[in-house]
Amino acid sequence: MTQSLLDALRRGDCAGARELRFPPGLTEFPREILALADTLELLDLSGSALSTLPDDFGRLRKLRVLFCSGNRFTRLPPVLGDCPALSQVGFRATGLVEVPGEALPPALRWLTLTDNRMARLPDAIGARPLLQKLMLSGNALPSLPESLANAPNLELVRLAANRLEALPPWLSALPRLAWTSFAGNPFEGEPVPLVVPCVPWGDLEPGALLGEGTSGRVYRALRHRGDAASEAVALKLFKGTMTSDGLPEREMAACLAAGAHPNLTGALGRIADHPQGALGLVMPLLPADWRVLAGPPSLASCSRDVYDPALALAPDVALRIARGAAEACAHLHARGILHGDLYGHNLLWDGARGAAVVSDFGAASTLPEGPAGAALRRVEVRAWGLLLGELLALAGVEAGPWRALERACTQPVVPERPDFAEILSVLRAASPA
Repeated sequence: MTQSLLDALRRGDCAGARELRFPPGLTEFPREILALADTLELLDLSGSALSTLPDDFGRLRKLRVLFCSGNRFTRLPPVLGDCPALSQVGFRATGLVEVPGEALPPALRWLTLTDNRMARLPDAIGARPLLQKLMLSGNALPSLPESLANAPNLELVRLAANRLEALPPWLSALPRLAWTSFAGNPFEGEPVPLVVPCVPWGDLEPGALLGEGTSGRVYRALRHRGDAASEAVALKLFKGTMTSDGLPEREMAACLAAGAHPNLTGALGRIADHPQGALGLVMPLLPADWRVLAGPPSLASCSRDVYDPALALAPDVALRIARGAAEACAHLHARGILHGDLYGHNLLWDGARGAAVVSDFGAASTLPEGPAGAALRRVEVRAWGLLLGELLALAGVEAGPWRALERACTQPVVPERPDFAEILSVLRAASPA
């Protein structure tokens, strides 16, 4: 298929194309791509063997999105900085060691450098005012550039599985930060060993695939319990690879440490003796008619979920979903856990009354003690405030006390945001049930 696309490019069949996605197999950059300079907006070169881009790559002046993950770039190409419209850059798992400042495009909004070998980022990264999403998990960073303290629009930062000896104090003071992960760094320490039930693989009978995320697949399964009746459960099998959020084993540890709560998916135990050695969790099975509240962010929305245009909620249903999410976060924070990925796409709900549970612990981290932990809790309050705003929009609520609560939770001065105890006192007073 790679050759057929190359042939089509050479014949001019792709003239006027706005998107170009190459199958794996390239060994050198096809210069015919540059002939699309007047139209090309998205270029996907993932999964090939490229290590450089041409010096005149900047001719692609309309290019907004570039994916080069799974190639062989040890140095982020400086020519990326010559692309005036380039806002999303993905170089995951390429062996990247060096990131020159000039390689960061002026319009940079979303940068994914997960699963590489970087030990340093340039100061220039803090001079990209549109930067909104920064994915750095699985590298060798001992620190972050101080210049990022001045990133006014940074909302999501993934720092898991690096070599950070501490979180910089300015991180949790960023005015728009709402989602972060940092598990698997030296300062966090090893997770406390938990005494949890082990479920032998031989007791499980996997069934239909229920869903798939970056860290694993979830199946319907039967759990056989000797002479007792078999129990329908959900089975999550981890893929065992670094995700943009962090390490699968940390996700599993956080899910188990969270314990049981009516607004969390929870876990019944970890699997033992999988024939391929896979990690996995046995979880309660939700009713078949429950569904995900939202779709994940798109290329256009960057850090905002995408909701079904036909979805409308009654105000009381919207508030019930919001309260469920707040109850879950309050429980996690009390256990010293930051969820790190509180989004509509990580909420499952009943599709009717507003009963909901928070899922997916892939970005969960252990909260530090003292003021640092308190600040990070209020970072997650901003995530909840953004979710509340989305729910209110779905319910057609444009003004009133709930919009005031949203503003309080999302205001830029982090210490002035309420914590979840204060939020819940307001929600419980309004709806005691």
